Amino acid sequence: MGVAPRRERWTLWAATLTNGPTELIDFVLPLWAGAAIGLGPFEVGVLMAVEMALSMVVRPVAGVLADRYERRCVAASGALLYAVSCAGYAVAGSAAVAYAAAAVGGAGGALLWVAVRAIVSERLAADSAVFPRLVTAQETGSWVAFVAGLALLGVIGFGGLFWLCAAACAVAAGLLAGLPRGRGVVAEAGGLGAVGRKLRPMLFAVVMTMAAESAVGLLLLLHLQRGFGLEVVQVAYVFLPGAIAMSLAAEHLHGYVVRFGRSRVLMTASLASCAFAVGLVWAPNPYVVAGLWVLSGLAWAAVLPVQQAVIAEASGGRVGRGMGVYESACLVGGLIGSLAAGALYDGANWAVACLVAAAMILAGAVVVPRAVRRLGVADIPPPPPGKEKTAPAEPAPAEPGTAESGAAE
Repeated sequence: MGVAPRRERWTLWAATLTNGPTELIDFVLPLWAGAAIGLGPFEVGVLMAVEMALSMVVRPVAGVLADRYERRCVAASGALLYAVSCAGYAVAGSAAVAYAAAAVGGAGGALLWVAVRAIVSERLAADSAVFPRLVTAQETGSWVAFVAGLALLGVIGFGGLFWLCAAACAVAAGLLAGLPRGRGVVAEAGGLGAVGRKLRPMLFAVVMTMAAESAVGLLLLLHLQRGFGLEVVQVAYVFLPGAIAMSLAAEHLHGYVVRFGRSRVLMTASLASCAFAVGLVWAPNPYVVAGLWVLSGLAWAAVLPVQQAVIAEASGGRVGRGMGVYESACLVGGLIGSLAAGALYDGANWAVACLVAAAMILAGAVVVPRAVRRLGVADIPPPPPGKEKTAPAEPAPAEPGTAESGAAE
């Protein structure tokens, strides 16, 4: 195996090891903050906001670093900071330590994921399936961490869970630091402002779609807790099938992108996600909700790799900066969606809230494909190596003097 594929493979392993702890901690952090150190609802909200704010601010800076310096070092630094953040939660006995751990985690996550996506993009020209593989690696880490972590939580407690997450992130930092050296990064001229202006159509579409999907996710979480009366672990298991579906389907769905084009797949995925949101109105029990969540997971398994590949292609030699502003746009959309979901759930009935979110997603079926076209990237990416369509071989010319040559003449 060459240097570039080996560099990608180790990066994907690191993504699996770090995304699991990231998703798991985001899920259990509010519960831990209230039970272990006695934070009230407002203080828990501040704790989550600290991590998100630091991550949002640092992500563009991480993009600049990923364009200027060796990306493996930037990614390893991010994974190491996230390990420190997990350890901080494990030993935290006060709100101040928890806030500090959240701040370190926000900065570490920004450095990690921007650099990881920049490393993965290095092989995009040779293999269009690199971003679907990244989604597969991330979601595999997510559902494995949820199953293992929630099964062990009653035995090892929150402290043990945080220490396991810290160990996984430390191993990932070692993997990233030991990556084969890249060919060097030579960024094109232009700063974050130039990249942001070039990517503006797609960034607007990303904010819009992330706001809609985040709203649906939070509405569903609130409904499972308040409408169906589920406990935290039961809620996690409702979301689990969707994560497994994403990990299994991302690479397979890339075949449809190669066959039908990015615009059609994005439009179809938006329609599927809209159907999921509408279906929630009449879902009679959590089992049906879990089945509908699989539909949403399949839609995201198609959308996320396309978004990231389009950003990488449009960014050219400034892919680190491009990924930085892209991920900031994702966080902005998530923040808007979370605020909108809270207002909808408190101010309207369940059906109205779901239908409003579905309308937002349906608008994305028009906005997102248009944004891809405005960026000027190819609608149909090349097939991955080994999946190329080969033309039928032409028959060899007949030997002179044979019956076949006489018939031809």
